[in-house]
Amino acid sequence: MAKLNLKVMGGGCRNCEALLKSTNEAVKELGLDADVEYVTDMERIMTYGVMRMPVLAINDKVVSQGKVLKTKEVVKVLQSV
Repeated sequence: MAKLNLKVMGGGCRNCEALLKSTNEAVKELGLDADVEYVTDMERIMTYGVMRMPVLAINDKVVSQGKVLKTKEVVKVLQSV
């Protein structure tokens, strides 16, 4: 499997931080080779066409927005990639 590029996007709020933590835990749990980037630049986030935060994108494809996914939910998403 190629290295994954994950982006957690949001304004830096508690929900965004929670999604970032869940994402990092899921990557560790699965032992994936992945870069996890935390994007708080609103201009950059808007290029993804999203309207609700937080956002999770895998390889630049938005897979979740407006929800704080728990670690188990992120694991499921990552396993389906």
